[in-house]
Amino acid sequence: MTDVATQPLTVSKLVAPATLDSPDAGPFLETVRLANAVCRHYTGHDYLDQEPAEMLAPWHDQTDWGHVGFTAARDARIIGAVTAMHAQRDDSETLEFDLMVDPEHWGEGVEEALLAAIEQEAQRLGRTVVQTWTLHRPEPPSEPLQPSTGWGVIPANDPQTRFHLENGYTLEQVERNSAFDLRGSFDPVERMLAEALAAAGDDYRVVTWTSPTPEEHIDSFAYVISRMSTDVPAGGLVIEEERWDADRVRRRDARLKNQGLTVSVACVEHVPTGRIVAYNELVIGEDRTAATQQYGTLVVKEHRGHRLGVIIKCANLLRWREIAPESPRVSTFNAEENRHMLDINEAIGFVPVSYAGAWKKVLA
Repeated sequence: MTDVATQPLTVSKLVAPATLDSPDAGPFLETVRLANAVCRHYTGHDYLDQEPAEMLAPWHDQTDWGHVGFTAARDARIIGAVTAMHAQRDDSETLEFDLMVDPEHWGEGVEEALLAAIEQEAQRLGRTVVQTWTLHRPEPPSEPLQPSTGWGVIPANDPQTRFHLENGYTLEQVERNSAFDLRGSFDPVERMLAEALAAAGDDYRVVTWTSPTPEEHIDSFAYVISRMSTDVPAGGLVIEEERWDADRVRRRDARLKNQGLTVSVACVEHVPTGRIVAYNELVIGEDRTAATQQYGTLVVKEHRGHRLGVIIKCANLLRWREIAPESPRVSTFNAEENRHMLDINEAIGFVPVSYAGAWKKVLA
């Protein structure tokens, strides 16, 4: 009998189809299937599933972020893929990628071939730092590996962990994936919001909308989004400062619409300056019975200590009940060293459901 691992492996450039119904859409659809299957395998849940339209739309507008990818196939069957994004700026040095191998075919050389392809692509693009993430179940590992931050652990004996270490990657951060049950009691949410609003005082007020961003807030929202690249814990990762303006927010809103996403935004405005200083986003696709994703959440550094994080999270959760009442839960990621935000999540009722390891490699 022929060993399947000895059969030829074909690595091909991933091409984004014009539509999901295009004759050449097969490889892209297989990549989406693989992404969901890999997430489910390593986390034990389906909270991170994406629809094909969600993944395709960003490939069609690469003004701000470039997207590239490769597939790996045996006997014309795609068993692995890697996708990557990079800032469309001459001064950018980083590339972020997601490596997806059918778990049944891990260890057959697929992961090595795809990693080589994406590292070569990074060098072609002039990127010197590549970064990626691995997912892990929430059970405490028997052999823990700690990142450079000293916060959190992932399994040292996981095949993904061993693979990245063997290929020159260092574990720089651990993120906690937490979920909130939208079918449970909202009494703690309502109580925490009332208490936080009273503590914040009259200098702060809540502003909410459903995407697209209202023109009267677009400049201020661009500013607070830009602070995500400077004000969140990054561990040992290289996070480059992002440049945002009103036009980029409009492009983002259009892309979110093309992805079929509904986005609820809860902000806190600093009344004396009229500037947005905190925001939270909840997002869901066309399937309103699926898990909700939390996107950006931030309180800018200068305004911390006024319980604004509690306000934006609780205000948006209460608003979300009216927008997506069939969604069973909210899924969110936070760095393990971001103890303040984790304290808020835990008080609201979020519980750990998986973990992510953040990896970095500096290319020669």
